[in-house]
Amino acid sequence: MNSILKKAENFVLNYLNTNLKPEFIYHNFSHTQFVVSKVSEIIQSENLTDDEQEIVLLAAWFHDIGYTIDKAKHEDHSIAIMTIFLNNENYTPKKLDKVAVCISATKLDETPKTLLEKILCDADFSHLASPNYTKISNQLRTEFENIGCGIYTNKEWLEENITVFNTHKYYTKYANINWNSAKNENLIELKKELKKNNKKEERRDQEKSKENKSGKNSDILFKITSTNHLKLSYIADRKANILLSVNAIILSISLSKLIPKFDNVENNFLIYPTMIFVTFSVISIILSVIVTRPSVTSGKYTTEDIANKKVNLLFFGNFHKMELDEFEDALKEMANDKEYMFSSMTKDLYFLGKVLDKKYRLLRLNYNIFMIGIIVSVLAFAISYKLLCNPI
Repeated sequence: MNSILKKAENFVLNYLNTNLKPEFIYHNFSHTQFVVSKVSEIIQSENLTDDEQEIVLLAAWFHDIGYTIDKAKHEDHSIAIMTIFLNNENYTPKKLDKVAVCISATKLDETPKTLLEKILCDADFSHLASPNYTKISNQLRTEFENIGCGIYTNKEWLEENITVFNTHKYYTKYANINWNSAKNENLIELKKELKKNNKKEERRDQEKSKENKSGKNSDILFKITSTNHLKLSYIADRKANILLSVNAIILSISLSKLIPKFDNVENNFLIYPTMIFVTFSVISIILSVIVTRPSVTSGKYTTEDIANKKVNLLFFGNFHKMELDEFEDALKEMANDKEYMFSSMTKDLYFLGKVLDKKYRLLRLNYNIFMIGIIVSVLAFAISYKLLCNPI
């Protein structure tokens, strides 16, 4: 018995070292050794013949060797490799069949029937009761990712493990007595970990919700403030246009009605008031033009400006001379950087406010000049008329 088992061990070791892909960090020779040790542990408490012990130990050595060929139906591949090996060793066909049946019983959809099958199945899942279960579980998770069996989140992996624990059961008396307690403790730890993970996710969701709410509030704030600023800018331009139109009419009337009368000596009293009136109107027109006159910017920025977050891409005056692909790249970089986006929106709002400040200061000055001009002009007309037309 020892001879065939030793040969089997050497064969499996060499075969796995040569043919098993490095992605299999769980189903490797270490796992096989672990299962063999657990089989040996169980059979010490069972009244098995030497042949029966040999059969189940051989099955343990070969049960996962099929992973070298394909992860799907690896049990069938394991049986095929085992059959070739034992036939070369002139192993008894009847015992060989029993080894094959034991390996086949480790399939997930199979239920072990004989004691030997139950021993191997219990040993194959003995890691559920291991004190190092978390480490073993993480190895299996990484292997699944490596070989394309799925990428799990922490929550999904914990739920998958708990499902396995809840559906699994040990079959041998030894496993139920010695491993069930430790298995249940591991299950309790998994449930605690899942609860912690759920709480973390809840906190994350709450924080994310707060961030989204904060982001929405910021969007609303910027949208309303921007709209109000644009309305104020429109109002300022409209008021400036009103003054521009009124003063244009005044100049038109002055030039067409008053100035031709200067040829008559009797109308000399109109000269100075008219000059005052026209001067104030011209100043008012100039200020109105300044208020409504658009500013011209360079329309170009450098990649260094983008990297240093110095340029505001939300204002057309900063990019109107750039190429489309350059502008798209810069805009994508800004869209992926919330801080940069917030900074740009803040700058856009700030400078819009600065423009409004300049407009309304000039507009107020314009109205004051227009008002003073009207008053001074009327007084000048009255004084001139009184002094020149009615001398004492």
